[in-house]
Amino acid sequence: MNVINEQAWNQNNYQALLNRFGDPEVTARKIKENPEWRLHPFRKYFGDVSGKKAIHLLGSNGVKGVALALLGAEVTIVDFSKENERFAREVAEEAGVSMEYIRSDVMSLQEKSGQQYDVVLMELGVLHYFISLTSLASIVSRLLDKDGIFILHEFHPISTKLISSSGKKHKVTGNYFDPTLVTLDVAFTKHMPEENKKDLAKVYQRQWTIGEVITSFAKAGIYVEVLEEEPNHKVHDIGLPKTYTIVAKKI
Repeated sequence: MNVINEQAWNQNNYQALLNRFGDPEVTARKIKENPEWRLHPFRKYFGDVSGKKAIHLLGSNGVKGVALALLGAEVTIVDFSKENERFAREVAEEAGVSMEYIRSDVMSLQEKSGQQYDVVLMELGVLHYFISLTSLASIVSRLLDKDGIFILHEFHPISTKLISSSGKKHKVTGNYFDPTLVTLDVAFTKHMPEENKKDLAKVYQRQWTIGEVITSFAKAGIYVEVLEEEPNHKVHDIGLPKTYTIVAKKI
């Protein structure tokens, strides 16, 4: 599963990033205008990050990492896409910040790094790439410094695996408790030209329930202080959860 997903994220994703964000120079300028906005809605949980060591697991295109670096953090990004790495490094250079980018599968970090961090961040569309949350939670626990904070910001499973929406109509079409892998378009597909979409390889995902997420991290000795469910603000989706944020510390 990891090998297939890694291959999917290395098929001209750089062009998709340019289509989505614009040139690295433009992207860097926009981030510098308001780096805190790039960390919404979980910025309030960071506190002052100046001088703190932060690691962003599956940090993708580096936009959040650059924002953290502009706020004074010492940033490390881990991601398995060389095209994400290229874009992130170019944006960081244009923004005038430095950050370490480790191109690696997160699950291999146990073999590569004994470093610990004040902040461990994961956000938006990442947990479904892990076949075992227990193993992931163990790595997060090891990466956290004694007084470190873990922030997870994710899509709410009610919206991603249970309900299908079309305008004002919402229908339960999924099984919230289904543990099987699903095959889906890689996330950057929507930013590619129509003529290229049909040739893109798919990704495999394991969609987790909130109960599975919290239990896995709790078993790894991580104490959950906050579980905040955030609403969807689209007119037709008012009342449905869109995302959630977990804030946790190592016991």
